[in-house]
Amino acid sequence: MHIKILGPGCANCTRLEQVTREALDALGLEATVEKVTDDGEIAAYGIMRTPGLVVDEQVVVAGRVPTAAHVRELLASH
Repeated sequence: MHIKILGPGCANCTRLEQVTREALDALGLEATVEKVTDDGEIAAYGIMRTPGLVVDEQVVVAGRVPTAAHVRELLASH
């Protein structure tokens, strides 16, 4: 599983990375977690507001920080 956190490195981006890592740990999943800060690369995903969460090249969350429970649900379904 390849996960990308899209955003410039703001507090919400950092929080999204934290809840994503918590969800991975809770599910016992291993994944590559990559931070994407390049505006052009973020725009290529169609993200207009950050943070964004991309799982295996599919945008699953954009413009908000979901709860850890919601991220667990998203990751479990992939």
